[in-house]
Amino acid sequence: MKSRKTFLLSIAFAFLVGVSLSAVIVWKSGRWQRAASVSSRAAGGEEHAGHSEGKQLWTCGMHPQVIQDKPGNCPICGMTLVPVRDAAATAGPEKKERKIKYWRAPMDPSYISDKPGKSPMGMDLVPVYEDEGTSPGGIRVDANFLQNFAVRTAVAEKGSIPVDIRTVGILAYNEKNIVSVNTKFEGWIEKAKVNYVGEPVRRGEVLFEVYSPQLVTTQQEYLAALDYVEKLSSGAYPDAVERAKSLLKATEERLHYWDINKDQIDALRQNKKITRTLKIVSPVSGILTEKMGDSLEGIQVTPGMNIYKIADLSTVWVQIEVYEYQIRQLRLGQTARITVDAFPGRQWTGRIAYIDPTVNPQTRTLKAYVEIANPRWQLRPQMYANVVIPVPAASGIVRVPEEAVLHTGERNVVIVQKEEGLFEPREVQIGATGGGHQEIRSGLRAGEVVVTSSQFLIDSESNLKEAISQMLGAPKAGRQQESVSPQTHQH
Repeated sequence: MKSRKTFLLSIAFAFLVGVSLSAVIVWKSGRWQRAASVSSRAAGGEEHAGHSEGKQLWTCGMHPQVIQDKPGNCPICGMTLVPVRDAAATAGPEKKERKIKYWRAPMDPSYISDKPGKSPMGMDLVPVYEDEGTSPGGIRVDANFLQNFAVRTAVAEKGSIPVDIRTVGILAYNEKNIVSVNTKFEGWIEKAKVNYVGEPVRRGEVLFEVYSPQLVTTQQEYLAALDYVEKLSSGAYPDAVERAKSLLKATEERLHYWDINKDQIDALRQNKKITRTLKIVSPVSGILTEKMGDSLEGIQVTPGMNIYKIADLSTVWVQIEVYEYQIRQLRLGQTARITVDAFPGRQWTGRIAYIDPTVNPQTRTLKAYVEIANPRWQLRPQMYANVVIPVPAASGIVRVPEEAVLHTGERNVVIVQKEEGLFEPREVQIGATGGGHQEIRSGLRAGEVVVTSSQFLIDSESNLKEAISQMLGAPKAGRQQESVSPQTHQH
């Protein structure tokens, strides 16, 4: 029994010695290199490209942890995989290990961490290496980034910018062509020929017939003076004839002052017959816009009483409103182009006839009126109109596409491409805008290349790297961070 127990203890002792000796050998020779290599590959595979030894690998621009040995699509987001640059070819004969500076969220650049992990959106954090900092005089952007986001550029050039004021308006009567029809004597309307608002009338058309004792008396005086002149014309008393003619002329002028037209006076002279009522005719062609009452027949009229208002539609006005910053570009007599929905494809041309002297305090706009010829009466008041007022263009200036300028509220920024893959955010002073172009008054020269798409990503990247550099450099300099920088998260 004792010998059997001794035998078992010997076997156990030999096993423990063997295991210990193997562990010491592995530790001495490789310091767990083999285990560390396996762990590194399981954690993310960042070093796969370095161990490929010339083999072309493919990765996702949004998920660098995805590494494949052939092209295809990312299994996470579906984006097309891009080739991985050969680290051995670029690093030279002695491959240098890249040192990770920090980790950040791929969809939220403001979220950074000092260790790998997950972003608040559940995505894997991506590493940012120390050699990916901002290049002197700009920010270096990877070619894969430019390809994935289809970054486009344009050349700043010298040229002109056509500036147009575009607004909407409402057609209205030309206030200069509105005529009031009234009587300058007392009487009664016996028959009305025009009875409703909106009815079209023509020049010389009878509006109503009025009875007035004053008109009857004046007609009698006119005929008596005419008969007196005719009787004295054959006599030998020239002074008496002149006095009779003066009386006839005074009576005729009185009829003129009462708006009795020449044709009516000529008819009275030829017929030599007094009419009980007098016909009042329209002085213009247009549309009846107002009348004194619902029913005019039998109404007594007095001198100065407005019975009708007639608007001449041969010209109309377009009432428009422009913003305060556009006021300096308005001038009386400026040409304007007008279109209306009722007549697609048609265009009218007018000129600014009047500019209101006061700005509307509620809308902060200024009213102006464009006068348009309307001989066929196609344009009617209260129609909506689209109005374009071309103003003198800015010429001989530096211009870029409108989309090249980032408007941040306090400043205007363009992204300048200094060389292939090297960009510089630059603040500029802008001027007029028009025709898809933006005037650059300072900060950019003609011939420089600017980014016209996805430039906000480059600007965000630049601001982020600058803020992170300041944040990470502050502890080394022993300074407190005064400005707001991206939050560093500890895991």
